[in-house]
Amino acid sequence: MDDADLAFTPLSEHVRLIADGEVSSRELVDLYLRRIERLDPALNATRVVWAERAGLEAAQADARRGAGDRRTLLGVPFLVKDSIDVAGEVTTSGTRARDAPASQDAEVVRRLRAAGAVLLGKTQTPELCMWPFTETSTFGITRNPWSLDRSPGGSSGGSAAAVAAGLASAALGSDGGGSIRIPAARCGLLGLKPQRGRVPLEEDEGAWNDLGVLGVLTRTVLDTALFLDAVADGAGPTPFAVAARAAPGKLRIAVARNVAPELYAPLRPANRAALDETAELLRSLGHEVHETRIAYGRPSFAACFLARYLRGIHDEAAHYDHPERFERRTRGMIRLGASIPRPVLAALRRREGAWSAALGSLLRDHDVLMTPTTPDPPIPVARYEGRGALVTLFGASRQVPYCTPWNFSGQPACSVPAGVDDEGLPRAVQLVGREHDEATLLSLAAQIEGVRPWAQRRPALAT
Repeated sequence: MDDADLAFTPLSEHVRLIADGEVSSRELVDLYLRRIERLDPALNATRVVWAERAGLEAAQADARRGAGDRRTLLGVPFLVKDSIDVAGEVTTSGTRARDAPASQDAEVVRRLRAAGAVLLGKTQTPELCMWPFTETSTFGITRNPWSLDRSPGGSSGGSAAAVAAGLASAALGSDGGGSIRIPAARCGLLGLKPQRGRVPLEEDEGAWNDLGVLGVLTRTVLDTALFLDAVADGAGPTPFAVAARAAPGKLRIAVARNVAPELYAPLRPANRAALDETAELLRSLGHEVHETRIAYGRPSFAACFLARYLRGIHDEAAHYDHPERFERRTRGMIRLGASIPRPVLAALRRREGAWSAALGSLLRDHDVLMTPTTPDPPIPVARYEGRGALVTLFGASRQVPYCTPWNFSGQPACSVPAGVDDEGLPRAVQLVGREHDEATLLSLAAQIEGVRPWAQRRPALAT
């Protein structure tokens, strides 16, 4: 296969090619390094690239394979979101407010290395990972490979743009309110927010008051399943890769498009069409599909989510070396977080059990809930450039309403590609599962992928 075909080959196939000796890890790493050098000046997806180190790690992986090593991700090149620690590298989280390098790898990075993965570098993120777009005054604008005047989303926007442009086999991300699923939707990728606690967060336990989780951006469902099998805790009796290869059986699927009453987020025609078309596809596959509405209640979970999010930003900012270097908008968000006293946050959190039960009530009678991932197509870059905290916060709230409930409840949810709109921009739908049931989501997403494949689509920029 030619270089472009190899670059866009799914991670799961990279695993096989390397294991069978058809491609070396060094060849794959060198290919991605050349593509980063050629394409990333236009995208700004990576913050730092470790070319020499990655080459050495790839050579070691090839030697180990020759000696019989068969680790699950041996020699496969990954990128790491720049909110996740890699020993010896500054974890910037999109800001210049930190100088000290990380003293050790994050646990998820340690597990990736233990599985044999090769690390290429770190990807861009908005400051403190707080926005559903990826733009900072320090590191610039990250652009969507499908259209350079559009955002790849955020906060894992650099990871999504890189994988969508064929710059790595996969990339680590994190999700505190849609930060894996939104970039996946904007860039035509599979993006799973795992069950809270599934992927270890040891160095950042309780991120954003327990909203945050770690995951990955990949091209296919099986890619994500293999990643989870390598790094996750508590997978249960069935490996995730087995679930991704298994037929889901006949499922009861609820379809909802309403958002919490406090939020204003009109569902755009292209995104509505993606939901309707996927619902018809699921019916044709033999599933029971029912239209419904989510009972958010009044006041809904949104008040507690906002309190956890804002106070989480405030508390995280206290750990940075130079808070005076934060962007003006970030300082405004920190002040908003300071206005939420801890006793008020604690009182709100005492109510979250009832709210979470209400959010999950549909899944007592259904196996999966399907919603839009985002209400609108990828937004233009620089839409919020120069805007203050409140204006940006209001604008961001219109992009995340379908994603945030499941960070609040903690259950798994994934964004699944659903074709492209009239402008050739990716569309997506969100599948939400029962607690601890990533397996059903992976199985159903793989069934959709089987009849409506997406991994072969490539942005013109990246060919």
